[in-house]
Amino acid sequence: MSQQTVFQQIGGFPTFQRLVDEFYNRVENDPELRRIFPPELEAGKQGQLLFLVQYFGGPGTYSQERGHPRLRMRHAPFVIGPRERDLWLKYMLEAIEVVGIAEPARTEMRDYFKRSATFMINKPDASHPSLKVID
Repeated sequence: MSQQTVFQQIGGFPTFQRLVDEFYNRVENDPELRRIFPPELEAGKQGQLLFLVQYFGGPGTYSQERGHPRLRMRHAPFVIGPRERDLWLKYMLEAIEVVGIAEPARTEMRDYFKRSATFMINKPDASHPSLKVID
């Protein structure tokens, strides 16, 4: 018996679409985080949807259309410090809860988002307790 991917476990595209919509609704209503997103959000929503679908075991449309994800490079134009990371992660974890993603996918997704949100930081803050600036 083969193991299902997260994509399959949570119901495929419709669930990922709901996740992205819930996340972006929170971003749109937070002036602090909203300022680091481009003025037009639709392209970002579509990119995030395709990336998450692909990352979690769905079709590889993201790479077919856009090439390698190169997440740090694609996020480099935006100032992402610990505060932005914390807000982004808060809203993504809230979206997981609202959508009702069940275990074991819930833990796998939460763990991925925690790691990737920290990886996107490009403006470290030495005073933030969870980060150290590397000289």
